[in-house]
Amino acid sequence: MTIVRLGYVAMSMNLQNSSPSQTMTVAQFQKIKDREAAISKLERIAISNLENCLRLLKYNAAHDIHFFRLSSRLIPLAGHEEVSDWKFMRPLKHILEEIGEFTKEHSMRVGFHPDHFVVFTTEQKEIIKQSIKNLMIHEALLRGMNIDREHRCVIHVGGAYNDKDRALEQFIENWGNIPVPIQKMIMLENDDTTFTLLDTLYLCEKLSVPIVFDYHHHLAHHEVPDWESEWERVVGTWSHSRLPLKMHISSPRNEKEFRAHADYIDDSMFMRFLSNVKGSVDEMDCMIEAKQKDNALFKLVEDLKKYPEIEFIDASSFKIH
Repeated sequence: MTIVRLGYVAMSMNLQNSSPSQTMTVAQFQKIKDREAAISKLERIAISNLENCLRLLKYNAAHDIHFFRLSSRLIPLAGHEEVSDWKFMRPLKHILEEIGEFTKEHSMRVGFHPDHFVVFTTEQKEIIKQSIKNLMIHEALLRGMNIDREHRCVIHVGGAYNDKDRALEQFIENWGNIPVPIQKMIMLENDDTTFTLLDTLYLCEKLSVPIVFDYHHHLAHHEVPDWESEWERVVGTWSHSRLPLKMHISSPRNEKEFRAHADYIDDSMFMRFLSNVKGSVDEMDCMIEAKQKDNALFKLVEDLKKYPEIEFIDASSFKIH
């Protein structure tokens, strides 16, 4: 028996005017002649994003959803050289603390998935520097929320630069230059074009980093289709984490666009996965990556109710026997 919690990504399809990813471009910022006014506008957008984030968390609590990916675009232009003097954490302190308190009160697991430009397979020092800077912003936000930062950021391995084996070794070489607090935040995910489950496991085992197994990515890109024989290794990477194993679930849009995410989750595909892993771990958190966000979660819950081996605990969590 395994307890499974379902989660979704960043935005609700039902909660109106609740985007946590409102932004301002550099060009828009530069058009405001008064720099103080421009910074004030950035702060208003950031506060609005965080207030909407809290609204989303309250919505999730009302629907018994305990697992949620925070938007990585909460703070517009954070880290950009144009606003390098902007101390954005100060005006956000109160709302960040409120978000953190709410997640603790409702036993929610939250984390981030920074964009693909966080790369550690490169030899270019400026890219590495910017990648670390990006992760430090995520670390600061989690610290502002008083959330334990360990294993809260999923990243992809990066680019292969026409030599995948060399890129893997470059990642290991660059790892030593990443500050330890940032190292502790990181989880690695297998991708759908370059670094397979086996590639990512190689790094995770070398560096003692948990792997976030993406089932759809594996189906789209693998050396051998048999992921089941590697599942014990996947579980092993989580042996030193205080959090349950985390994985991603999505479904292909269609055969032609196999890598693209569908609107909803194919329940039969998900059940094939679950039937292979049930009992291997006590708990598992499954992040739904689907175009219909929370609606995809609600539909999957309804679809799973037809399976006799599924026993629901609440509106988004269940036991599989």
